Amino acid sequence: MSEPKALIRPDRGEDAIAIHLVNKDGYDTFAKGLTAGQRAALAAQKFDGSGYQVGIVPDGDSWFAVGGVANPESLSSWCLAKLAEELPEGVYRVATTDPGSAMFGWITGQYRFARYKNDDKAPAPRILVTTQVGQIDAATAEAESECLVRDLVNTPPEDMGPAALEAECERLAKVHKADLTVVRGDALEQGYPMVHAVGRAAARHHAPRLMHLVWGDAADPVLAIVGKGVCFDSGGLNIKPGAGIRLMKKDMGGAAHALALAGLVMGAGLKVRLHLLIPAVENAVSGNAFRPGDVLQSRKGLTVEIDNTDAEGRLILGDALTRASEEDPDLIVDFATLTGAARVALGPDLPALMARRDETADAFLAAGKAHDDAGWRLPLHEPYREYLASDVADMANSANNPFAGASVAGLFLDRFVGEGIDWVHYDTFAWSPVSKPGRARGGRGLGLRASWHAIRARYGQ
Repeated sequence: MSEPKALIRPDRGEDAIAIHLVNKDGYDTFAKGLTAGQRAALAAQKFDGSGYQVGIVPDGDSWFAVGGVANPESLSSWCLAKLAEELPEGVYRVATTDPGSAMFGWITGQYRFARYKNDDKAPAPRILVTTQVGQIDAATAEAESECLVRDLVNTPPEDMGPAALEAECERLAKVHKADLTVVRGDALEQGYPMVHAVGRAAARHHAPRLMHLVWGDAADPVLAIVGKGVCFDSGGLNIKPGAGIRLMKKDMGGAAHALALAGLVMGAGLKVRLHLLIPAVENAVSGNAFRPGDVLQSRKGLTVEIDNTDAEGRLILGDALTRASEEDPDLIVDFATLTGAARVALGPDLPALMARRDETADAFLAAGKAHDDAGWRLPLHEPYREYLASDVADMANSANNPFAGASVAGLFLDRFVGEGIDWVHYDTFAWSPVSKPGRARGGRGLGLRASWHAIRARYGQ
């Protein structure tokens, strides 16, 4: 896509094509101010002010654009996205109102993933000028983080294995002058035994590892961000069927969210001591793959009986959450494409949120609602812990029944978070199955903006 920083710039009074925003209820009033020829031009385009409509109106030797929105006085993130997708190359200015949060959709509406398209030419950019100079950098940073999630998730697993996630962590550490430690090999097996067990069957160039990035003043409150980095999930020996395995390049979507959120935190200079932990593996099938019935040791010392090797994400997160808890954090936020049960319950657009504290859950949900990134809270229902009982180990890695799969997975993770620590878990899809304005089919941030705004409010900026 075009460089996001170039898509919005301060309005210096330059020539720009006007964009008028109107809804269906106000269209007749708007049309009365047009000439007969202009009304005829919009009628020929079947424009009536309905949402996401785009109209071109001749105006002497020039023209202006008209966009249909739900409410011209209160723009959502997506109100300009269709215009950004369909208008010709040029410089534009929204007439009569400020673009506000719609700047986000102006950028993401121009997102394209064309890394593997030899014949795909980069689309010409549409530039938006605005007097809201103070909001440009913030809106651009959010859009860049969203585009990063999309790029990482859309990249196929051969090019987005554990080593590629490590390279992304290295890039982030270099940009923000953070410290990065990578644990692999014997040290991984000893220190993070469940991460090692899940990833040990992969080819050498996709060997498992754990990335631990640290940034910020040690005197500031600790914020830990953890992301599930299963770069491809075959299901292991409980191998997935063809329909289920097709999109498993996106099983590192939690890591993509964590990387993007960490970049926002560091870029804004929040007063926190950031710990970013990314366990990265490929859940492969080979002679040394972990098996149903195996009992794994964990970093915390709990033993885990493997009921299903396709419930692997919670295993690698368990070790990472244990390590995060060792820093006595003020808050842990983790992201994972963890369960199909969450998608069955909530569909592709709503990430499931689980949290120990009601006030923390409320803050994240409110931030999501305010920034067009809604989530839905699911319970950590204590009686469901018995579903993870094992006859031979401290716990099993999946339930002995089909009920409440997302909550049961959350309860598994809860065992590895230190006692009393404030913790938020996002079970996210990280994917758009269909294209909508500003949300192209493919990788997508779900829970990212909600988390960012909740964290920014919590830590004072």
